[in-house]
Amino acid sequence: MKKSVLSLIVGIILIGRVYAQETKYLVFEFIKVETSQMYDFIEHKDFMEKVYQSAVNDNKILGWDFWSLQSGADEGEFQYITITYFKDPVTMMKGLTNEDIIKYYMIANPHLTEKQVSDKLEAASSTHDLAQRSYMQQVSSTKDNFKMKKGVLASFDLMKAVEGKFLDYENAEKEVFMPIHQNRIEKGLMGSWTLLRTALPFGSEAKSTHLTMNMYADYVQFFNALEYDEMESTVEQRTAVEKGLKSRDQKWVYLATLQSLIR
Repeated sequence: MKKSVLSLIVGIILIGRVYAQETKYLVFEFIKVETSQMYDFIEHKDFMEKVYQSAVNDNKILGWDFWSLQSGADEGEFQYITITYFKDPVTMMKGLTNEDIIKYYMIANPHLTEKQVSDKLEAASSTHDLAQRSYMQQVSSTKDNFKMKKGVLASFDLMKAVEGKFLDYENAEKEVFMPIHQNRIEKGLMGSWTLLRTALPFGSEAKSTHLTMNMYADYVQFFNALEYDEMESTVEQRTAVEKGLKSRDQKWVYLATLQSLIR
């Protein structure tokens, strides 16, 4: 009896560890850069790639992406999106401290002193504005072998669940929409799909509660997906889709191209 109970406890712990390993935490930063500051910002971004690589090597973060916006926002709103990947919510909320950044910057540039690095970082902060930051938790994703590489496309769809229908919306994404995306992936019309939930508490005035990441290998795959018609869907499936659409408000769609990634 004791062995059975012990086995059950061990099994629960292992399942919890597997789940924790599969759950990712992402921080999205929407960045605005003035035209006159573009060159200095790109130079700063190139330096920061080395910083994030050192952070990955130090197991501080899981990865970092740099996306350039193709459409979805006014030109003056923001032009770039960065995504930093973390293994758990605690490290996500702590993020990279200023001390961490200085340390990793000096690893990448050993000829610089701490004072020189601090001065460079302070000067770099004036090259851009952080328009928005979102802390997200992965809820579900498709089964695929999509490989992230420079040049891939992503559609970032910001959603707001209808008040009182939070779980209805998530269930609709997982039970109705995810199978549709999975089918498209198997037909070569999509790379991958992920549903993310806002990881921080929010109120009724929050701009969005969820975000979906729709990945495509290139523009050919993206436009083929747009033209694809779900001809095989049944009446019941179309009814479920219609019901699912009523559980959320699609606030905005951003199309972006991956310019850099660190893993």
